[in-house]
Amino acid sequence: MSAGSDVHPGLAAWHAYMAAGGEPETLRAMLADDAVFHSPVVHSPQAGRDKVFAYLHAASHVLGGDNFRYLREIADGNQACLEFATELEGIHINGVDIIRWNDDGKIQDFKVMVRPLKAINKVWEKMAAMLAAQAG
Repeated sequence: MSAGSDVHPGLAAWHAYMAAGGEPETLRAMLADDAVFHSPVVHSPQAGRDKVFAYLHAASHVLGGDNFRYLREIADGNQACLEFATELEGIHINGVDIIRWNDDGKIQDFKVMVRPLKAINKVWEKMAAMLAAQAG
């Protein structure tokens, strides 16, 4: 996107959240009550603000950090596709966040896709540990 283009407020909020290191209250405020999360490692969609919060909060801490960066984004109205790259324990991870916001600017649907298979396995391992820690 060029510097002069209008950025969706939800997309701007997401970038600010990631840049700030993933504050839980900020994330929770961005989610619609009926939000849905599609994980690269869980076969069924996770529905509801609390479940989506748990997955996104864990993901932002597992994948975020000094190595995380968005490479490019395509935004159209209330939806965006953001390609990212990071490294986790020596494994290069490439993925895509596909986000849709509702008319109130809240995240309605969030899908993450990750490659290659070695990266998916590492993300699954780290996400399982983070989610177990959150629950316990």
